[in-house]
Amino acid sequence: MSGSGRAPRKSYGTTAVASSPWIVVSIGVAVMVVLLVVALGAYRGRSPDFDAQPGPPPPTVALPELPLPPTGSASPTPSQRATRTPAERSSSPSTRPTPSRSSRAPAPTTGGDDAPLAVPPSPMSGRYRVVNSFHDGFIGEVLIRNSSTTDRDWTARLAFPGGRVDSAWVEGAPQGTMSRTGDGFSYRSGRDLAGGASVALRFYVERADSRPASCTVDDVACTGL
Repeated sequence: MSGSGRAPRKSYGTTAVASSPWIVVSIGVAVMVVLLVVALGAYRGRSPDFDAQPGPPPPTVALPELPLPPTGSASPTPSQRATRTPAERSSSPSTRPTPSRSSRAPAPTTGGDDAPLAVPPSPMSGRYRVVNSFHDGFIGEVLIRNSSTTDRDWTARLAFPGGRVDSAWVEGAPQGTMSRTGDGFSYRSGRDLAGGASVALRFYVERADSRPASCTVDDVACTGL
């Protein structure tokens, strides 16, 4: 038979490699050496143009100069400022200037703008009396006297509630000006009254009590009421 008469073929190459592993190791080392040589050659052949160029220097920033503390005084550090107690802060002197105050109290002033000024009493005075009485009215009089040594004008004011002042005049002297008010009248002299002299102001009043509610001469109350 043709098939059974052939002997099997043997692969001598595969058997030799399998029986000698150092051959495979030698081949791998040789390949690695070749690759390393190629890589070194490529690195040395690189152009300087492809090398990394240094970048621009970073911009410089000018820092502001801090004022130096005065000589002989050390400025506290932030930790020292933070550890100060409220008592220490309150006891520390203030840097704000305080106005100087004198230890002596100011002397009291007299006659200042705020001090009340003493007003001397008026030398003019008046004395009231009734001269004549009628059924529906009366004639009254205020004797006005100037106790000073100089001539002075004067103003008399009388009030008769519910009454009507008909007329007013000065006996034996130039007449002045009468002005009626709501419940009476005021009379201003026409000529100054000489010092030490007196003059009688008379008036006729209707439907009123003979006693006036008020009577003044230069704001001085009349006597005789």
